[in-house]
Amino acid sequence: MFISQYVYFVLSSLTMSAAEMTAVLGIEPDEITVRGSRFTEPQVIPVLHRWKIVCSEPGMSVDEQVARVVARLGPHVDAIAALARQLDAQDRQGPSAVLEVVRMFNDEDGQDRLASASPELIEGPDLLGWHLGRDMLAFLHATGAGLDVDEYDFA
Repeated sequence: MFISQYVYFVLSSLTMSAAEMTAVLGIEPDEITVRGSRFTEPQVIPVLHRWKIVCSEPGMSVDEQVARVVARLGPHVDAIAALARQLDAQDRQGPSAVLEVVRMFNDEDGQDRLASASPELIEGPDLLGWHLGRDMLAFLHATGAGLDVDEYDFA
């Protein structure tokens, strides 16, 4: 089975741009989107400003990818929490802070990991299961972030 996966922490807003979020936090994002209209023609334009820290490094489990993102953000947890509370109060469109896990199974561009093989027979992490430890849950709680997991089967 071929698996692709990545993790990101996002702050979203109807009103505050990603550049303004960067100025408040003092952290350069890995990716941003700029709010546009809701029209889908000629192309989809995002309906929210989004500020993202991403880990899409191959060969890592979801646990490791989440840990990498949280390690980068950990020193700024108070500022992130304050900004998330501000955005939640302003926009009232749901949690503005979200940890997103995206996994794609049977993805031709993914890593080859046989679901039936034991971890001892496969070099690298077991990509089929994952968990969040107390420190990761504490980060989500402190920042008021939601957790969103998207899994897709391309079979």
